[in-house]
Amino acid sequence: MGEMITIPLDEYRAMKAAVIDLADLHSYDRAMAAIARGEEELVPAEVAQRLFDGEAPLRVWREYRGLTQQALANASGVNRVQIANIEAGDRVGSVATLGKLADALGILIDDLA
Repeated sequence: MGEMITIPLDEYRAMKAAVIDLADLHSYDRAMAAIARGEEELVPAEVAQRLFDGEAPLRVWREYRGLTQQALANASGVNRVQIANIEAGDRVGSVATLGKLADALGILIDDLA
């Protein structure tokens, strides 16, 4: 068995909290570096709330990007009616279709699922 030391419980808890805080700071630094490199973006709380509330992700991202359905259709090569059907929940969209839409919106396909 290795060497051991004894410290007061309060000191142990403070050290444990400091380790957690340091890990949080490292995560923050990595996230900010990814944003600075253009690998991640900050999304307004209103957009996140709409997504959390279950609104159609395609509609939320399209409107956030300031696009009409027709503009997204032109940018993605996906028919506007298909876009409308996906936003309305009438259709799901194939992986290929969602990939084209995600690329046109500058997001990951996972953001549309």
